[in-house]
Amino acid sequence: MDSSAAAVFESLDLGSLLPSTTTSTTPLSAPDLRLLIANLDAHSSHIKSLIRHHLTTQLPHFSSLLSLSSSSLSQSSLLSHSLASLLALVDGSEVYDEIREVVDEIRVRKRELEERREEREVMRVVVEMLGRLEEVRGMVRDELGRRVVEAAVRVRELKTALRVGEEEEEGESVVVFEFLRKEWGDCFDQIQELLVEHLERIVRFEVEHGRIRVCSGGSGVDGVELRAVLEAMDVLDILDYGLARTADSIIKHVIGPAMNLKAPASFIVEANENSGENCDAVLRILPYLGSEIYGLDGEALFSRMITLVNFIFKHICLENGQWMRLFGKLTWPRMSDLIISNFLNKVVPDDASKLSDFRRIVSMSSEFEKALKDIMFISASDKNDKRLSNFADNVETHFALRKKIEILAKARKLILQCDFTLPQDDRVSDCVVDLLFLSEKCVVSEAASQLMKLVHHTLQDVCLSSPRVALEFYHAARDALLFYEAIILVKLDRQLDNITLVAVLMHNDCLYLSQEILGLAFEYRSHLPSCIKDHAVFVDMAPRLRLLAEEILQRHILTVDLKLKEAIDAADGFQNTHLSKQYESAKLSLDQVVFILEKVHLIWEPVLMPSVYDSCMCMVLESVFSRISQDILLLDDIAAEETLELQRLIQLMLENLSSLLESLSSVRVDRFTGYPSEVHHESLGKWRTINLWIYGNGGDRFHQSHIYRFTITKRLLIENTKCCALGVVVAMGGG
Repeated sequence: MDSSAAAVFESLDLGSLLPSTTTSTTPLSAPDLRLLIANLDAHSSHIKSLIRHHLTTQLPHFSSLLSLSSSSLSQSSLLSHSLASLLALVDGSEVYDEIREVVDEIRVRKRELEERREEREVMRVVVEMLGRLEEVRGMVRDELGRRVVEAAVRVRELKTALRVGEEEEEGESVVVFEFLRKEWGDCFDQIQELLVEHLERIVRFEVEHGRIRVCSGGSGVDGVELRAVLEAMDVLDILDYGLARTADSIIKHVIGPAMNLKAPASFIVEANENSGENCDAVLRILPYLGSEIYGLDGEALFSRMITLVNFIFKHICLENGQWMRLFGKLTWPRMSDLIISNFLNKVVPDDASKLSDFRRIVSMSSEFEKALKDIMFISASDKNDKRLSNFADNVETHFALRKKIEILAKARKLILQCDFTLPQDDRVSDCVVDLLFLSEKCVVSEAASQLMKLVHHTLQDVCLSSPRVALEFYHAARDALLFYEAIILVKLDRQLDNITLVAVLMHNDCLYLSQEILGLAFEYRSHLPSCIKDHAVFVDMAPRLRLLAEEILQRHILTVDLKLKEAIDAADGFQNTHLSKQYESAKLSLDQVVFILEKVHLIWEPVLMPSVYDSCMCMVLESVFSRISQDILLLDDIAAEETLELQRLIQLMLENLSSLLESLSSVRVDRFTGYPSEVHHESLGKWRTINLWIYGNGGDRFHQSHIYRFTITKRLLIENTKCCALGVVVAMGGG
């Protein structure tokens, strides 16, 4: 339908066919309906005329469509007839099976042809690869001197073609390509080792002659140039492997001797030496022949290193920045470590006042690293390569660490070398120390006395040092105190099981250190740098040392008790002492008890604090007399003669202990101050109060001691003990 007919249909509006007074809601009258029918007939006639006109004008087109439809219909009928005939022919099952077999065979033959075509293509690639590999091998064997870079490029191309190093999914691997990759690997190893050999021939380390010869024009065998070898290594990405041996040899044979600052080697570069071979340069390593120690000369050291690095840059790396950077990565870490350990670490000042003089060393280190950056031996952007500057800039930390090591080494030496005996010369006065929070003095070992002096000296340095140094010194002071506890128990543990001076001195040492530690904060806190005031704490160590002192003393008293009980056990319960043999046995037993008590008396009295000595000796005597009294009371029957013998034995023992009993008298001269002291014992139930008054030469009382705690079982006085023991004997004799 053309556009005019479409316009007619689109313009058809029933409202236009009715009178203008009629609306959509107005009912139609009979005249209106007749008018509508007439208008519709007129429009219908107009539409029919348009359709007739369209068919008349498009008649050829409709004729061609009808003829094409007729032809298609006839062809479809012919095809249907042919298909029916074909189906009739193959209607039998045998013919159908034969056709299917033929089709399957055709399909198989076609697949085989495709596989053979693929195999021929694979074989062509394999033959081509083998040919290229063989060509490279030939270049390695025969023409490496002239075409070394080209050989390396071909090896790299073969690596890409064979996908060497790439990960393959499971099932993708082909056996023949695995074989080719293996052949390529063998070829790569061959050219790699040959390149390294040529590099070693070109850069020769003649250690026995003290020189390095670089013949960059050719190795004298195959005419290989140094630049060609390095370029080939760079192409194969094995430059780091190839230069590693050279770097190791330079560290071992060149830098090592130059770092011997007592007798350092020096370097001389000789270029274009005429020696029968095309040697571009020679680095001579001249040993130090002087008789005096060279000393720590940083300027000379850095000058020698610059000479060496410039030689490497110019004659080994051929002024190639990339190669020089790689050589620096292989050499600089070990080279800088040697400079730090052999030079910088040794010139760190021993005194904080000399830190300013170290700035010259810092400046020289910075200039040396700048020179290395200019020739790309180290990176200009990587901060990790500024190893010397970083070390020099942290000189305060290194100084503090060095001093800390020295302090701890000295503390360890003091403790290990101390034999825990009292000196016999004037040094004994140094071992008599005041206890800060007690009113008494005690004798300590030289180790504890010197250790505390070391700690005080260290803390004085803390007050005068910068924050970083002060923090390290503070930790050194703490560690020095911890050393005593850590070392002493391991060193002298076995001696604590014997009656020796060691245990008593260890008790006094721990007590003295705990007292001194409590006073450190009061003495130094106001002078410490503000940044560590809140961190400098020692008080946590004092309770542990105080507890350790008590444990050592209790262990020592237990050891004494065990020795005394063993001696008393030898008396066999003091039975039949009226017989000669049993009497001698009991006497020997009590003599052994006296010997042990006198030994303890001689060890304890000069060393222990008076109050501690009194309490400990009372505990031991109470244990001894309680055991003797118990054995006597357990006797079933006792004759008058036996009673007299027992009384005589006990009286003899008390006479032998007279010096010990006198040491426990209530009024004595203080053995440390020389002033008379008076001790009053008052029993108050569970507690014992000991009042100690010290009198001066004028008779004035100027100090009263603290209150000491003892349980009721430890209150037995020597006088009461003596009366009790004698009373038991007398009572038994009278019965």
